[in-house]
Amino acid sequence: MIHPTETNDDKTTSRRQFMKTTATLAGGAMAIGTLASPPAVHAAGDDLLKVGLIGCGGRGSGAAKQALLADKNVKLTAMADAFEDRLTSSLKTLSADEELAGKLDVPPERQFVGFDAYEQVLATDVDVVLLTTPPQFRPIHLQGAVQAGKHIFAEKPVAVDAPGVRSVLESCAEAKRKQLSVVSGLCLRYDAGFRETVSRLHDGAIGDIHTLLANDYRGKIWVKPRQTDWTDMHWQMRNWYYFTWLSGDFNVEQHVHYLDVCAWILNGYPVKAIGMGGRQVRTDAMYGNIYDHHSVTYEYENGARIFSNTRQQADCANDSAAYARGSKGSAKVSERRLEITTESTWEFKDKVKNMYQVEHDELFAGIRQGQPLNNGEYMAKSTLLAIMGRMATYTGQEVTWDQALNSQQDLSPKQYAWGSAPEIEIAIPGITKLI
Repeated sequence: MIHPTETNDDKTTSRRQFMKTTATLAGGAMAIGTLASPPAVHAAGDDLLKVGLIGCGGRGSGAAKQALLADKNVKLTAMADAFEDRLTSSLKTLSADEELAGKLDVPPERQFVGFDAYEQVLATDVDVVLLTTPPQFRPIHLQGAVQAGKHIFAEKPVAVDAPGVRSVLESCAEAKRKQLSVVSGLCLRYDAGFRETVSRLHDGAIGDIHTLLANDYRGKIWVKPRQTDWTDMHWQMRNWYYFTWLSGDFNVEQHVHYLDVCAWILNGYPVKAIGMGGRQVRTDAMYGNIYDHHSVTYEYENGARIFSNTRQQADCANDSAAYARGSKGSAKVSERRLEITTESTWEFKDKVKNMYQVEHDELFAGIRQGQPLNNGEYMAKSTLLAIMGRMATYTGQEVTWDQALNSQQDLSPKQYAWGSAPEIEIAIPGITKLI
């Protein structure tokens, strides 16, 4: 296993090799052992459902808890992460949770570390995998999980570039053919209040919707100072959020939530986008190469528009919400407030179950009932919507949906190894090329 402090360049894997390996996962013998036969799709009954966690950060630990609470007969039996300390910390946190007593069975031989750790989880007899690594790895892990016959929870976003989106669309289509679940971490679609509000908008509550405003104004977030024993790849992986090849930039990694809500409200995706963005505050090298603000206008074929604005700067006013305007009124759609205003005002005030938990409740219920959920199309297309906006802000050019979908820009490194890492290039509008 590759540990965080190791820099053995012989232990390398290119993206091409990753894709080739995952395509043959179901075929049998591998360097790490022989893959077990794909599990039967569980339907009604109380058979034990075994869960594998791939990506042991805070979101991964949260997803693991929610998965374990979603069904009465489920156990976490395998874990994987690029870093051993993250895996150990996650397992310690989960083990200390009294609600999860009796639902953890992850001995050392099923704790896997390194870039290939996901393969080792998939080679066990888990039924469900939780994919919660940095977004760069989502297409590869999805492809491997589908080939291995696993049900899937996939955190958002599901790619950082168009080749990744196309791979995810293919994997999710294959999952549908194999009757495997693919539930998305675009959690707002699993919130009862959002569901009720969007349903009313679809029923014409504010008439024909012509304008949406998607705001994501936030303060600063974590950054991890570089340690003397870290290679470039260690540093970038530890600070994955700040590198476009790993996170997609923050308008993809985080703002995808409200972009997805807008696409949900409008029942589709735009034909083109134009925008601007840059680095005004986060200019130090510790912040990698992502921007700290983006502003994008998306246009639909019928003339409807989404005005998307994002900012991550300290000591500024914050706002995370979608605002809709139609021919008969307006709506605010946010975690803080859900309301529709016409001649009168309707507001959703019911107390609802935690949306993160609902994702897993519905995932496991679908498995038990033999009716697997598949969120593949919207989770991939909403990811592309965010990538399309980044392409517009990075290049300064107008970007069509077809250009975004068919882009050949692959942000993956030449190899996944603990030595060198992708060169840090900061996009400059008007100079950076649209690929």
